[in-house]
Amino acid sequence: MKNRSRGIGQGTRPGIVEALGAVGELLAAEGEMVRIVVVGGAALILRGLVSRLTEDVDIIAVVRSPGQGARARMETPDPLPPPLLRAAARVARDFNLAGDWMNSAVGAQWKTGLPPGFEKRLHWVRFGGLSLGVAHRLDLIFLKLYAAVDSEGPQSVHYQDLLALRARRNELAAAAEWVKTQDVSAEFAHLLREVLDHVAQDQPGRHR
Repeated sequence: MKNRSRGIGQGTRPGIVEALGAVGELLAAEGEMVRIVVVGGAALILRGLVSRLTEDVDIIAVVRSPGQGARARMETPDPLPPPLLRAAARVARDFNLAGDWMNSAVGAQWKTGLPPGFEKRLHWVRFGGLSLGVAHRLDLIFLKLYAAVDSEGPQSVHYQDLLALRARRNELAAAAEWVKTQDVSAEFAHLLREVLDHVAQDQPGRHR
């Protein structure tokens, strides 16, 4: 399948970008157009912020049209559109990817809320019949800080991604305030402080 993507991510293409292009081709061949919003490693790659490989796409939202004449709106990704699932399953076979390489597990974030202004900052990129809303760098800082605190901390890939985002002190401060709203427990607050201390040590001299 020829990748007919356009937009950001036009340099050296990691395999995940080629796989997205293949999904878009299959959707276009069916006359389908699916709009999803992605975060995580795939978003970092599409924005050219990291060069690491990833073999999954974290879908945090789907843009659905509720009916004729109604404005399309961003909604929880569950359930994912059947045409997308069919195309993803075929690409999983063709590219030797896991069956859930396109997944909506991160959609659970809707229960506690997305970063303020998240939807307005999306950058849209088209792959045939697949339109991707790619999270903004600031929103990725928010989400990666939360993920780093909520996982293995400084040992996690989320923490390494957070460092790669090279967050300024004011960006980290804003992210920390949002992260605090996700879990108000004393234990979580302690883990957040630990992660922020590690970032300060690993990124000395960051400016506002």
